[in-house]
Amino acid sequence: MLQSYACDPLHSRGRRYPQAPAPTRNEFQRDRDRIVHCTAFRRLVYKTQVFLNHEGDLFRTRLTHSLEVAQLARSVARELGLHEDLVEAIALAHDLGHTPFGHAGQDALNDCLRAAHPQSGFEHNLQSLRVVDWLEERYPAYDGLNLSFEAREGILKHCSRRNAERLLRQEPGGVGLRFVDGTQPSLEAQLCNLADEIAYNAHDIDDGVRSGLLTLEQLDGVALFASARDESLAEFQGLGGRRLLFESIRRMLSRQVEDLIAATRTAIEHAAPESASAARAMPPLVQFGAPMQVHNTELKAFLRQNLYRHPQVIETTDRARRVVADLYAAYGADPSALPKAAAAHVRPHRAIADYIAGMTDRFALREHQRLTGETLFP
Repeated sequence: MLQSYACDPLHSRGRRYPQAPAPTRNEFQRDRDRIVHCTAFRRLVYKTQVFLNHEGDLFRTRLTHSLEVAQLARSVARELGLHEDLVEAIALAHDLGHTPFGHAGQDALNDCLRAAHPQSGFEHNLQSLRVVDWLEERYPAYDGLNLSFEAREGILKHCSRRNAERLLRQEPGGVGLRFVDGTQPSLEAQLCNLADEIAYNAHDIDDGVRSGLLTLEQLDGVALFASARDESLAEFQGLGGRRLLFESIRRMLSRQVEDLIAATRTAIEHAAPESASAARAMPPLVQFGAPMQVHNTELKAFLRQNLYRHPQVIETTDRARRVVADLYAAYGADPSALPKAAAAHVRPHRAIADYIAGMTDRFALREHQRLTGETLFP
């Protein structure tokens, strides 16, 4: 059922290190399997989404988030005739480069790098590419996972122009090119970008209510959620509590997915791309309809104001930023505290960033206590 505009593993642009085809798997299955078995993927289970790891066992982590993105993206890919294995590979790998403590850790590490080296910085999408290209150490013949171009292209969701130009110097015509020439990634990569948004908006509502920082009454002001809740109550009179929350989120998710499929089908039919390469040269084709995009923007604004900027979340993330900043300072002052390979790196600041970015929340806290003697999260 693969459509002409989908990525076809038989026509892949290949790997950085050529390899013979696998006898029982296509190239994108191979990518997915390498990601699932890599060390960075396992670490995601102890990396924060919004609520820190010690705050509760039922809050989302980077691992559960990645699984939810993969499930949503595969469902849509099947309807649109895109390559499901490629979509799953991108979804499972898109957060491999995220720091501990979510966006707070990322921001702190970026600040540290820029303060020490103004032309440097930290981008978690670029770090995810570094993980699969260089930092994983699983194979005797090369560094990284040696993924296909198509998987690597999807993993690099965002990239500054400066870093894209640097990537192009290292890999002419490679994954950095589209950030310079203004073209798009594959439709599979475009799909994963929106599946990521759908997933985190929905599960952040769930986690926010579970934490007590959000209430169902607050969500009355979010049209997409409120209409889904009203539908739920109309069908199941007297429904309340977590069952009402879950049913409302389920309906909200279904509406977004159905809208995404319908709007994307219309865009593809109008643009009529004859190949995956032709689709890359067009404006983004995987999209919401205009009304749903308005709902999606409203939902993100609500979560930003009421959850991500909640005083309790801010207080926690401020301490998390301090953990990352203190670790960076401690390793910079005493490189012998780093693992031997990192301490010997020709770019010490980047080795420190790689090491911190690879930490789980709980390992970062243990290291911080070991190096500073402080306990910031009792």
